[in-house]
Amino acid sequence: MLQAVNIRAVTVHDYDQWLPLWEGYNEFYGRSGATALASEITEMTWSRFFEPNEPVHALVAESDGQLLGLTHYIFHRSTTSIGPVCYLQDLYTAEAARGQGVGKALINGVYEQAKLAGASRLYWHTHETNLTAMQLYDKVAEKSGFIVYRKLI
Repeated sequence: MLQAVNIRAVTVHDYDQWLPLWEGYNEFYGRSGATALASEITEMTWSRFFEPNEPVHALVAESDGQLLGLTHYIFHRSTTSIGPVCYLQDLYTAEAARGQGVGKALINGVYEQAKLAGASRLYWHTHETNLTAMQLYDKVAEKSGFIVYRKLI
């Protein structure tokens, strides 16, 4: 069983523990080995968390000095609201900490940050095969009914 989990903003001192979580997240979605993200993307992602004018933010879940999970979220404008909207882009819990409330705590952490920023909505999407995560998502949010389309440029 986990000690108390603290959800907090990532700091520059977290890099060595954040990186394996980030790599685990990317591996889960098939971005490893030959299909791994370029190191420049990881470096830019990390640096954005600490730039005051960037809309990209990160929270981590920590217990007893160990990072157990991460979430990255982005504030953006919308044509359907005056205030910002918050997109939870990445959510990952270390395998050893799964099923212990870390993912839910991270989502709630982003929700609190979105409320503080005056956001009208927090949303995210996941892959249709991520059934374990969807069990949690069905408990903490509602399905919007929208289907995501994309076209790579």
